[in-house]
Amino acid sequence: MEIGNGCISKKRKLVEEGSLDELNEDLLERVLSWLPTSTLFRLGSVCKRWKSMADSQSFKLACSRIPSRDPWFYMVDADLNRSIVFDSAKSSWKRLNHPSLLLRDHNRDSIPIAASGGLVCFRNMSGGYIVCNPVTGSCRELPPVDPGQSLLAIAMNAYSNYHGSYKLVLVSGDLPKLSFKVYNSITNCWEEEIMLRRNADDCTKSNDNDDDAFYFLSTAGNVVVTNMQRSPSKQYSSVFALKDGEEIVYFLTSSGRVIACNLTQKCFSEYPRLLPVFSEYSIDVVECKGEMLVVVLSEFFESASLRVWQCDPKTKTWSQIAAMPPAMSHEFYDKKLDINCVGAGDQIFICLSSAELCSYVLYNFVTNRWVELPECSVNGESLEFMSALSFEPRIEASV
Repeated sequence: MEIGNGCISKKRKLVEEGSLDELNEDLLERVLSWLPTSTLFRLGSVCKRWKSMADSQSFKLACSRIPSRDPWFYMVDADLNRSIVFDSAKSSWKRLNHPSLLLRDHNRDSIPIAASGGLVCFRNMSGGYIVCNPVTGSCRELPPVDPGQSLLAIAMNAYSNYHGSYKLVLVSGDLPKLSFKVYNSITNCWEEEIMLRRNADDCTKSNDNDDDAFYFLSTAGNVVVTNMQRSPSKQYSSVFALKDGEEIVYFLTSSGRVIACNLTQKCFSEYPRLLPVFSEYSIDVVECKGEMLVVVLSEFFESASLRVWQCDPKTKTWSQIAAMPPAMSHEFYDKKLDINCVGAGDQIFICLSSAELCSYVLYNFVTNRWVELPECSVNGESLEFMSALSFEPRIEASV
């Protein structure tokens, strides 16, 4: 207690001496904008000046100049009318106030389906879309849109958090006839539907006769023959990537192929499958720093394997770039697990769930560490999640 009280006394002395009081408004805002988001909410309790500053537009502008913030992961469970996040900076679970707009009758049980920057997009039961800042609770209902052909994927990209510039992309159709439609927040309207042509260099075309193909792993861990199955729990799941200045949406088809839709070139291409269509393996697609990656949970020789794969866009061959230590992945053997993953910079958040087991793992590419996260408990209730979306907790992100 003596050490703690001493630290508090020193902080009070610094304030009394005017070390912060003497800063002008602009400089104070720039200094405090670097605080973690969870700390920003407590600024108002320090003094009247800080409370006034925290509510100002100039402070939000200062916050928008912070290049990036450690991601929060918005969790999805059976109860869709609450907001639980995992704070990667604090390695802790948090419960947020669920946005009031999502508690209205026609928006209840809305499913979070995409995220970018500081925003999360929800889809209600009637097919309407709501974009929300989970930190502030601000929301916007998007204009109604005709779904048209069968909806395949939904992706989102935020260009500016402070100015509320973002796009929502809907990909529809049946291979090889695909199209996409874009909502632009600047104009607050849906743009005209655009057809996608098959990339002229794409030699990996769907073949109904290869659905029963087998696959093998070489001693180097590379896939020799391919095929795969997507998890049904994320019906419209996809990832948005900016690659060499081009906008690309990646998603998994029901038949098990990765489809890359180049919105800039208005074309699409197919990637070879990783696993057999009728196998019990689980797979998901993620984006990390502009790269599309695939995470696969599979079983061999009475043991489970969790690996991350990357595909060479020119040769369309897959190579392994990371693998969970066998001693850790063996716990998942014979548990009939479904994996749902999301990328965030140098990290991949992985939800593993089944009737027997529920676990959450965070993988870091830089440190090559796989960390199993603690159980989430709210008011004594242990919660289990099916999937997660990644977003940056930004108080300045506008809808």
